[in-house]
Amino acid sequence: MTIASSSRTRPITRASDDGGLWRSALGLTTVTLAGFGFLYAAAGVGVGQLLFPDQANGSLVFQGDRKVGSALVAQPFTGAGYFQPRPSAAAYNPLALAASNQARTNPDMRARIEETRAAVARRDGIAPSAAPGDLVTQSGSGIDPHISVEGAAVQVDRVARERGLDRKAVERLVTEHTEGPQLGALGQTRVNVLLLNLGLDALGASAPVAPRKTAS
Repeated sequence: MTIASSSRTRPITRASDDGGLWRSALGLTTVTLAGFGFLYAAAGVGVGQLLFPDQANGSLVFQGDRKVGSALVAQPFTGAGYFQPRPSAAAYNPLALAASNQARTNPDMRARIEETRAAVARRDGIAPSAAPGDLVTQSGSGIDPHISVEGAAVQVDRVARERGLDRKAVERLVTEHTEGPQLGALGQTRVNVLLLNLGLDALGASAPVAPRKTAS
């Protein structure tokens, strides 16, 4: 007895012959590139410029019409009449952000810290043991624009003496430029060195801000 098959042979359609698949693929690619590659980026830039224009443009700092730096980037200052930032493994070069990558047990790092500690003590007329940790250690980025309140406090006497200012006036200036933790909880209380030095110049200091140029 012969059993008739109820199934029918269906023609096989090749994917390459189906224009719908190509249209779907091309459409998805276009939407992805246009939406996420252009519109999303443009929206992000637009929102940043609208809500946070200063931060979106690099938090640039001006003295009159002259651009003197960024509130986000540390820079060294010449002259004993200026507050000094943290040491930098990148020579304060924004294009070479780096830390020393040395472990605490590294003898070279220990020797460098002790050398820096002695230099800070001589510069600010304090005991080596009184040098705050942030003034003798390098930040992870190499361009941390802030120092601790303690790091600013040990420099007050030197700055006031060099500029012929009353010590209390310099202390008030440090207090005015002290920033609290972000959102009240993130980070620690700190002082922006560039803004503080600009404040010193606004008091009628003897010399304008003179950042030392570093090799790019």
